[in-house]
Amino acid sequence: MKAGLLHIALASLICLSGQTAAAQDTFQNASQPTEAAAQKTAGLEDDAKRADNVAHNVVVLRALDKITARITEIELPVGDEARFGTLALKALYCRTRQPIEPPETFAYLEIEDLKRNEDRERVFEGWMVASSPALNPLEHSVYDVWVINCKTVEPSEDAPKP
Repeated sequence: MKAGLLHIALASLICLSGQTAAAQDTFQNASQPTEAAAQKTAGLEDDAKRADNVAHNVVVLRALDKITARITEIELPVGDEARFGTLALKALYCRTRQPIEPPETFAYLEIEDLKRNEDRERVFEGWMVASSPALNPLEHSVYDVWVINCKTVEPSEDAPKP
């Protein structure tokens, strides 16, 4: 009986050592990519960079006037300024994740409160996240503003071409 167990143990060791050598060959081949594999990887990285760099040129915001309970949806082109009550809203960047990732929208906003003598007081500057508006909110006694979405608007056919 002991001899039978010894043979089984010895056979197992021989099989494992053969698999280990094969696994080492596979690992060495995988760690040294061929030129074709390197070109394919570089192509995928280029595609990912292009997909991430899709320009979203309009930020969709929702604004609430707490006194009148008026809710307004604002489509703000990136780089432009819009007014809501006494607020001047300016979007500098907007990004929506790709469909293969969990959905999320990020926007970088500058919000200023306009005073009677045309002075401006910066009340918010930073990133707003659509799924978590309380994460980095505008703290204002009269207004709330939060990000809804980003979108790309194609220029109309009537628009002058550069």
